[in-house]
Amino acid sequence: MATTRASIDIPRSADRVWDLIGGFGSLPDWLPYIPQSDLSEGGRVRSLTNEDGGVIVERLQVFDQEARSYSYAIEQAPFPVTGYLSTLTVHEGPTAGTARVEWSGSFTPAGVGDAEAEELFHGIYTDGLASLLRTMTS
Repeated sequence: MATTRASIDIPRSADRVWDLIGGFGSLPDWLPYIPQSDLSEGGRVRSLTNEDGGVIVERLQVFDQEARSYSYAIEQAPFPVTGYLSTLTVHEGPTAGTARVEWSGSFTPAGVGDAEAEELFHGIYTDGLASLLRTMTS
């Protein structure tokens, strides 16, 4: 099983960041390469459409409002992995009024090596968190 993790500090309160990213359908609000998210099954499944028109289907596994965290699994995607489970968490930052956002994932590569799969998702997480920072500070 391969894993990767990325984090970023944002000069906004953890609650304010969670207000933006804590909804399972909120990716289009801060992630430019996901312009559409449609929720189904009472909000537990999201069908994401990427900027190329590709569809990714993810299922919410755990949601913890108090801990400002949720985990989800990929059910359908064009990625070379199986058994994908990811967690997005917002913590209090290292200084007052800041937040640290962590995005991590574990998965089994399919047809590629661990390093290639880890690089793919690390890039997605890093780019996504950079977009979040831009959204929160613009």
